[in-house]
Parts: sequence; structure tokens; C-alpha cells
Amino acid sequence: MKREGRKLLITGKGRCNITNNAPIGEFIKHIYPDGRFLRFAFSSFFSKDIIELLKRHGVEVVLEYGNRYFPVSNRSSDVLKALLLWVKNHKVDIRCNHRVEELIIENSTIKGVQANGQKFLSNHVIMATGGKSYPATGSNGEGYELARLAGHSVVTPRPALVSLETEGDLAQKLQGLNLKDVKAMAWVNGRKKAESIGEMIFTHFGLSGPIILTLSRMVVGELENKNKVEIVIDLKPELDEQQLDNSLISDLNEHGNKKVANIFKLWLPASMIPVFAERLHIDTEKECNQVSSKERKQILHLLKNLSFKISGHRSFKEAIITSGGVSTKEISKKTMESKIVEGLYFAGEMIDLDAETGGYNLQIAYSTGWLAGNSCMKDKTL
Repeated sequence: MKREGRKLLITGKGRCNITNNAPIGEFIKHIYPDGRFLRFAFSSFFSKDIIELLKRHGVEVVLEYGNRYFPVSNRSSDVLKALLLWVKNHKVDIRCNHRVEELIIENSTIKGVQANGQKFLSNHVIMATGGKSYPATGSNGEGYELARLAGHSVVTPRPALVSLETEGDLAQKLQGLNLKDVKAMAWVNGRKKAESIGEMIFTHFGLSGPIILTLSRMVVGELENKNKVEIVIDLKPELDEQQLDNSLISDLNEHGNKKVANIFKLWLPASMIPVFAERLHIDTEKECNQVSSKERKQILHLLKNLSFKISGHRSFKEAIITSGGVSTKEISKKTMESKIVEGLYFAGEMIDLDAETGGYNLQIAYSTGWLAGNSCMKDKTL
């Protein structure tokens, strides 16, 4: 690309969710398909290390909701400037506008790369070309093809942390509405497979936001397998059905002479009320004391089970990360070196590892990159 770090600049909606404060044991639980592969890498360079590195180069951080670290300035550009300062202080020669065309391999040993028709010879090459998400930033999947040509197995790349498309117009009617502290459940062929609690948003095409993105990794795979997927939203996850029913009865009794439209304001955001009422087929002009037991049960059910049939997902152009990549079975977890080509290393999204939102994916990149780089430096053939 024409400049460094374009993808880093868009992380965290331009704020850069640097990393997460979870301990290693908890951290790896948020990584798929096998977070344990990273235990040695995390032991070598972890969240406290990247924070200390950034602080030494002028970036102060703040710990926010969900144990997420952000720069105090809320600018991802400050993180990029600090990393570039660190790199340039080590006299690293960065070549922009260079496309790697070929890995130079002889007798299963790396000898360098060819880029823009020029050979760059080296006993060590680290592939950190990213996945296929946000291809406009440079990660267009070409790294996977180079890895295949080198003899590596590549787990089929899929969009991950990606928004979901829904059937019908219910989501569109709620477009722009942001919900907090709700629970989203993914049902596959009539069975609940996963759930996530937190924040979500309705869009013109369907569902998005942190909890939807978290579920999307599993949903994308199920859709590719032609399974029927529904996302069911529990708007009141802090209450079980009996507790919520008791609360509804109490509110209806307390406001018996008021119109149902007014009582809905106690339960729902204003923009959701007309859509909710339409879905229930309840006359919102009737008084609360006229709401039947059957109608109350319908309200209860919808508050706990607002369902959406999933018709698809957004493309790599909008996916935050990529799942899939070079198989971890073919990479040394203690060095990040290829088990197939001597001197070839992998880092970041090139590897078949991806994680939930919350700074986990960037930490994978830092830790694998650090371990790969240090492994090269320890090799006397450098």
C-alpha cells in the first residue's frame, strides 16, 4: 500500500481497541479454533508489554468497559505513530508500494522474496499480510495463496466479526436503534447453539453491534452448511419469565386507567413501541386494565423472544477480521516458524486464529509478530 498501518487506523471505529486486560487463561477462551496455541506467544509478549511499549513512545491508555484498553486521545493514529517511531528507531527500512510476487524457496528453505520484479534476499521471511477482511486496506488474501504455493494448508477463509442480514423488514423498521444489556441467542435448525449479552444495533440490512459480531463466526459457518439460523433477542435478560410476568402484572395494575401505549414506555425504547404493537396486534389505545391474560403473555413472549430469520451476512469488505488461514498444525507455537519451509514465519491473521471483539485480535498480532521477530534474531544464520 501507499502508507503503513491503514488497517490499524480503522480499528475500534478509529479509536483502536489496543488490547484487553484479561489474564492469559481467560484471554485464550475468546480465541478460536484453539487459543491454547498462543500460550507461549502470550507468555513472551502480552497486553502489559504492548501497553508499556506504547507508553514509552508517548501513548497513554485508559481501561474501559469490558476490560478494553484504548488510547486516552481516542485516536488510532497515535498508536500507529508510536509503533512507527519504535520501528524507525531500530533503523527498519519500510518499503511501501511493493507487492510481493513470489517467495524464493530452495530445498524447502526460504531465500527471500521477489517484489516489484526485484529480489530481496534473506534467510528469514515473516508473512504478516493479514486476512481477507477490509481488502481496501491491503489485506486481500494474497498471503494465503503465497502460503499455499509454499506447500502450506490453508483453512478456508471466512468473514468473521461480521454483521448479519435478516429476512423481512422488522430490522429495517428499527434501523438505527441501539440496544444495551440485551441477550442475543443463535438458534440453528431449532436448537440454541450460542448466546451473547451486551450491545447491538439494528441496520438497514439486519443486525450488527458487538454481541451480533460475536455470534457471527458460528452463524457464517452454519449458513454455509445450508442450516436455518435465527437470532432471538431477549430484551430483558436480567429477569426470568416469571419475574418479568410479575413485573408486567404490577405495571398494568398500577397504571390501570392509562392507555397501553403509555405503559409500553416503561418497557421499551420509544422507537420500538409502534413496531412492537404492530407485531402483537394489540390496540395500544385500550386501557391497561383491559389487557387480557393472553395479551399479557404475548407481550411477555415478545420481550423475551424477538426473533429474526438470518438470510446471510455482509462480505469481507465489511468484516472486521477473517477466520481461517494457515493451519496451526504446520506452525511451531514456540517460534511461529513454518514446519514445512525453514526460515519462513507467520504472524497475525495469516494464521488460522481469530477472536471475539475486545482487543483480542490485535493482541494476537502483537504477540505472534513479536515471537516471530525474536525467533529470527536468535537464529545465528540471520
